[in-house]
Order: sequence, then structure tokens, then C-alpha cells
Amino acid sequence: MANSSWRRLLFPSRFQLSRYISSSSPVEVFDPPPVSPLRRVVVTGLGMVTPLGCGVETTWKRLIEGECGIRAITPEDLKMDNFDKETQLHAFEQLTSKVAAVVPHGTNSGEFNEELWLNSKDHRSIARFIAYALCAADEALHDAKWLHTDQEQKERTGVSIGGGIGSINDTVDAAKMICEKRLRRLSPFFIPRILINMASGHVSMKYGFQGPNHAAVTACATGAHSIGDAARMIQFGDSDVMVAGGTESSIDALSIAGFCRSRALTTKYNATPQEASRPFDCGRDGFVIGEGSGVLVLEELEHAKRRRAKIYAEVRGYGMSGDAYHITQPHTDGKGAILAMTRALKQSGLQSNQVDYVNSHATSTPLGDTVEATAIKTLFSDHATSGALAFSSTKGAVGHLLGAAGAVEAIFSVLAIHQGVAPLTLNLTKPDPIFNGNFMPLTASKEMPIRAALSNSFGFGGTNASLLFTKC
Repeated sequence: MANSSWRRLLFPSRFQLSRYISSSSPVEVFDPPPVSPLRRVVVTGLGMVTPLGCGVETTWKRLIEGECGIRAITPEDLKMDNFDKETQLHAFEQLTSKVAAVVPHGTNSGEFNEELWLNSKDHRSIARFIAYALCAADEALHDAKWLHTDQEQKERTGVSIGGGIGSINDTVDAAKMICEKRLRRLSPFFIPRILINMASGHVSMKYGFQGPNHAAVTACATGAHSIGDAARMIQFGDSDVMVAGGTESSIDALSIAGFCRSRALTTKYNATPQEASRPFDCGRDGFVIGEGSGVLVLEELEHAKRRRAKIYAEVRGYGMSGDAYHITQPHTDGKGAILAMTRALKQSGLQSNQVDYVNSHATSTPLGDTVEATAIKTLFSDHATSGALAFSSTKGAVGHLLGAAGAVEAIFSVLAIHQGVAPLTLNLTKPDPIFNGNFMPLTASKEMPIRAALSNSFGFGGTNASLLFTKC
């Protein structure tokens, strides 16, 4: 075929193209996809591993009674087992923050049993953040009585558990092997131990859940996003049940050093660790790094009713936004937080004056706490300034659990509704000047009827999430 013929075939003229289109039969267009009403989602199971203890009952009791899970750390807490003592001590001495919210370990009631979840030949692919998720998920599933399911039910049950950082300590150990030219000694389980989605993966494999398998990674908003995303999977019919939450274990030398270098951690209270996390207080100077996991069993309402499940609350709203401003700092006008809360309210169908309690993200940083307080005051207006709205930050007791924070605080919000108690803000002795009159965070746990509770989570990168729970 001549070159000119090839050119006409490959690059037809407008005239040739219009003749072809006009002579062709019309392209068939599909009908619109089926439209189904959104399904209602409820909480039927809770599980927790926190610095206040292992288990929902232990954690909640200690939280309401005003106890604190923060302590001074030691060189042994830095998880540097593969380094010599001199290096370990040198690293510890250089840290400007020497307090953390550490999960209590042991075999007693209310303690995390490492022998059960970590220290066996079968657990070589399980890093600590994965083990925390497995432990919390096990409690939540037992609480929901959703364990012995048939094949069809397993296919309709999914997992959505995220994390913020993963196992930094495993990465440090692997890097050390490279420097020492011992790469052949690298564990074949290195990659499975550090991947964030392996928390969801292990939970799904343990129980045979074959529904959606999902893991959000959105810094400190991870837990909230994981729960909100899971709720939407149920609303849209992807599953009937979701095991959802967040997990984290980053109390190690490199993670603490990194946050110290970014000047995010508290440094003034190394000698008095239980006073270190002080949300909304004038004496705050940074957050306290924490670890743990929070997992909820979410379920479609009618599905839960049919099996007569215990219902804690309904997931009524899920709002998201981005600050689009700075890698670590929110804008001073609090617009990102306002957008997230407003969108959660809009989805719920509630008015701002119908919210009874807000679990604030407030981490104990000078700027972040003030910005969130401004956002709450702006959005809730007279409802907040009249004292009708109760709000607090539970990070005074458990520190900042990073990727697990949103999930643990969502559980606190659900329990506030279920138990009729709004938890206190610990260490609030001199409130920030933004507070006055009746606009004041709770300094003592308060028994009160709570119909609706909002839980805020904001993360580095300007990512924001708000979850709204209601009585059901």
C-alpha cells in the first residue's frame, strides 16, 4: 500500500471522519445504575488496647475516674534490642521528650499479654502494631458475638483497620543490617511486618472475613477515616458487617526523635510525666506520643436487629476536609475543622444545637488546641458559649495515639452516649484565654444524657475527619 494510503487510513480528514460517523449505527448507552437508599449503620462491638489498659472496661473506668496512662520512658522502651547498650543509651540521652503513653504489658487482667499475641513462632510476621489490632479486634468481635459465621456471612464481613506509621523499628533494624553488610540475614517477614494494611490482612485471615479489606493511612485522622470509610461500605451495600478502627505502636527511638526534631512533642514535663499531656491548658507545650488500638464492629441496622445484637449507637455522620495550608499546622481560622464538622452534621440531618458532646482532637499543642476551640465556638455558637455543649479532650489521659487516636476516641464518644457520661480533660488547670464563662472544656467527668456525640480527628498534611454518633 502506498504511503499516502496509509496516511489516509491513520489520519482521516474531517470529511472522511464525518461520513464515517454519520453512516455508523448509534452506540447503545446503558441505563443508569440501580439506585438504592443508603442503609443505616450501627455499632455492635467495641475493643481497645490503650495506655490505660487492655480492654474496653478497664480503659473506660480509668478514664472516667481521672487516671492517667502516661509515664517516663527508659532506654529499654526505645526497642533497640539489636543495638549495643552504649548506642541505646546515647540515643535516649539525646531525646528532648522522655515521656510516653505506653500500653501496660503483662499477664494480669487489664494488661496486654505479649506471649499471647506476639512471642511465638507463629507470630514472626506480626509487628506490635498488628498485634494490638488483633487483640482489639478479638475483643470487639466477642463483644458483638460475631465469630461463628457461615461462608455467606464471612463474604459479607469486611475489615478496615489503618495505621499512621507502622513498624519503624523493623525498618531501623533492616537499615542496620545494610550498614553492617549482613543483608542476607534480613528476615523474609520484613515487608509483611511493616505494611500498614497487614493489620487488616491478619484480622481478615484470622476470622475468614472475605468482604472489603481496607486500610487508610491519613496520619492522626487514620482511625476516624477507617471507621467512616467502613460505614460507607455498609451504606452502599459492599458489606453487612465491618471490623473497623486504627492501630499504632511507634514508641521507638527514631519515631520519638523525628517528632522531637519537628518540635511537636512536650519537653517541659519529663520529671512529671502524668502532667505532660494537658489539652487546652496554658501550660501545654506539645503532645505526648502514645500507642494502642481501637476497633469497632459496624453493622447494617436491620442485620443487627435480625440477630438481636446489642446496639451501642448509630454512625449518623462522617465529614471530611483538607486544610490545603501547611504540612503540620492548621490555619488559624479553623476552616478545615469547621468544614469537617459541618459535613458530618449535614449528612446526619441534625442541627448543631442537637449535639450534646464533642470529643476534641486537641493534642496539647499550643496552636492546634486554640484553632480547634475557635472552630467549635464558631460552629456551635450559642450552643457552646451557653454551656449546653459538653466537650473535652481525652488525650490528657492517653496521650496521642497517632493512627489509633481517631478510633479510640470514637469508642470514647460511643461509650459517652451508651453510658451517659462525658469524660473529662485531664491536667486542665489554667484554661487557654480563648475560654471564658460557660464556654469551657470539662475538667471532671459529667453524668448527662447524651443523644449525639461528635469525634474530631485532624492529621498532618491538613487532613480532617469528624464522626457523628447518635443514640439508636
